[in-house]
Amino acid sequence: MTRYSLEVRIKPRPGLLDPEGKAIHHALQSLGWGAVDEVRVGKVIYIDLEAESEAAATETATAMCRKILANPVTEDFQVSMAVGVPAGKLEGAQS
Repeated sequence: MTRYSLEVRIKPRPGLLDPEGKAIHHALQSLGWGAVDEVRVGKVIYIDLEAESEAAATETATAMCRKILANPVTEDFQVSMAVGVPAGKLEGAQS
């Protein structure tokens, strides 16, 4: 088994209300950044896991998203290999 570091990006679905994004958008505009058209707030989750292959690791993380990490009604997600994060070395990780 090989250890993989994955990045899961979760964001609100287009067209759905995003109160936090709307508040940030309003604040940015009031501070003079009028060129900002829209702000959407999501989350990024980094996962280290062991799997037989990169495809298996991605499949496992996708299953996690479908079951618990993302709300399928209101959120979309994307799973990818974490760039610049060596497997097993997530920043700030406690042993």
